[in-house]
Parts: sequence; C-alpha cells; structure tokens
Amino acid sequence: MRATVTARRYARALFALAGEENRVEELRRELDELVALIESNEPLSHAIFRPLHPAVERRRVLRATCERIGASPTLQRFCSFLVDQRRVVEIAEIRAAYSALADAAAGRMRARVVSATPLSEEQRERLRRALAARTGKHLDLEIAVDAALLGGAIATVGDLVFDGSLRTQLEQLRASLMRGH
Repeated sequence: MRATVTARRYARALFALAGEENRVEELRRELDELVALIESNEPLSHAIFRPLHPAVERRRVLRATCERIGASPTLQRFCSFLVDQRRVVEIAEIRAAYSALADAAAGRMRARVVSATPLSEEQRERLRRALAARTGKHLDLEIAVDAALLGGAIATVGDLVFDGSLRTQLEQLRASLMRGH
C-alpha cells in the first residue's frame, strides 16, 4: 500500500512523538494492532470512517478501541487528532508510512517475494541472505504464493525488482533467439 503525501506527513509527526518517548517499536505494534482490528471489523470501521457519525462519537469509539488493545495515551491522542483533522480514513496509509520510517531508522527493509510455490525455510533464508547482500540492508521477507508465475519468484525491495520468474526467463530466451544469439 502506497501512502499519500498527507499520510506520510502524519506518520512523520507520530514517528517524532514516538522517538521522543523512545517507543518507536511499541507504537508500531499498537498502530498495527489498531488498523488490523478496524479492517477486520466492519461495524467498527463503519463507526469510525463514515461521516454520518459525529466526530464526538468517532473519537469515543476510537478511544474505546485503543483502550481495548491497551494502546498508549500517545496513540489515543493521535487518533483523536486524526478525527479532528478529518484524516482518520487514512489511518492504514499512515500505518504503512510509519512502518517504513521505523524500518529505515532501524536499518531494516521489507522485501515482498511472490513465488510460484511455497518456499521452505532454507529457501527463504537463502533468498533473504542474497537480497540482503544485494541491498546492504537487513531484510524482513513478506512471502506470497502466486501459481500464475509458473515457476521462480519475483522479489521487490524498495524500488528494486528482481524478477526470476520462469515467464520472464522464457521471454528473455525467446527475445535472444529472435535476435539470433
């Protein structure tokens, strides 16, 4: 999910607050848990995102939800601020941007890998080491399976794409044969 400019600005503000409190990772976990709860609970998301509910009611619902997950006062105040600024609908994008900031501060990156078949732990670790060597960063892998690839895998790290899919390899072979090499 790509964060909007506004979501990145709010994420930077929350990140700065978390940094002052030395609670960057804790706030990341709280924000992840809050967004997951909102996204998995349709009545809750309607109560928070639908403008037909007054801001006071949305703040109350968000405060109760934050208390339910044991969120810090910082996150509770931030959520109230989002309601006041009419930006609560961007909370998932803010979470994504905050996570990217926290990863960058920790010298960590996320790599998204799509493979044709499930990868064993050994394959995952080998792939993680190879991508880390290529990027010079510690990587956390997010792996998905897509049978439409036929074979191989495609890894995305930041703006870099490493395409080792069978389809791409076959297309490259075809192009090479067409050129006469």
